[in-house]
Amino acid sequence: MARVRCQGLDLELAPGETVLEGLQRGGLRVPSSCRVGACQTCVMQARSGSPGAAAQLGLRATQKEEGWFLACQCRPEEDLEIGERTAPTVAARIVEVHPLGMALVRVRLRTEETLSYRPGQFVHLERSDGLIRAYSLANLPGEDLELHVRVHPQGHMSRWLAMVSPGENVRLRGPSGECFYRPDRPEAPMLLVGTGTGLAPLWAILRDALSQGHRGPITLVHGARDVAGLYYVTELQALSRTYTQLRYVRCVLEGEAEEGLEVGDMTTVVPRLAGKLTGTRVYLCGDPERVVALKKRCFLAGASMKDIYADPFVLATPPVSI
Repeated sequence: MARVRCQGLDLELAPGETVLEGLQRGGLRVPSSCRVGACQTCVMQARSGSPGAAAQLGLRATQKEEGWFLACQCRPEEDLEIGERTAPTVAARIVEVHPLGMALVRVRLRTEETLSYRPGQFVHLERSDGLIRAYSLANLPGEDLELHVRVHPQGHMSRWLAMVSPGENVRLRGPSGECFYRPDRPEAPMLLVGTGTGLAPLWAILRDALSQGHRGPITLVHGARDVAGLYYVTELQALSRTYTQLRYVRCVLEGEAEEGLEVGDMTTVVPRLAGKLTGTRVYLCGDPERVVALKKRCFLAGASMKDIYADPFVLATPPVSI
């Protein structure tokens, strides 16, 4: 079996064991969250040896060339030497926690130094005890950083954020993610689809596109189980009245249809609303199953794979017992 060396630890991985599981078994504290390769919290860098292609899925080409990989997906076939984690962090302070709806809060932060990002990307928020989770940025440059947090009953970070007092200090890693506006085709149609707090990056991308003078038609579809799960409705309706190229559609699984409100699963509603997607830039955020299904449907409707950008939201899972 492959051996892994990291920060003075030298151990042999057990059959089927990932680098993340092995390092944690050996006593190293490696930041992690989703454990399925989506959040990129556990990214590490190989000094020697190959982490394998599966451990680099979703990373940028430059990251792959530099040896970065996802520890939770890495089951190397050869010995691997891992460097010190060098991903920079930025100090931040929580300045506001505001309810947006049932079990949903908006968290605003200010950093002590400049954080370079594109609206819609995500950052990793790290608590003083080392707990870390990924959240998308819903703000534009010049505004306080804005996170939309779904408060889960068993969510250690989300429950803490819902109750934390302004002034609490945290650290941010990042940014990461491919969901951000690209201004090179201002006439191209755009389709933005999100479920739940998947609206957060879309809210940023939409406002960024409009502020940069995007002229093509834009359709934003926000989905939830029922109307109580929708938020920023008034703000989005106001934008759609101001910008004639913007169509805002709400979609729920349960309820009565009305103007601007569709009832049904987004995987069937969105293709019907969007029609042919040739030349359209598509942004998909939220529930991972629907993101995967919609990505396929958008491709079949004519969207190029290079024009489909997706950041699925995956809940953190408990660490493996050791």
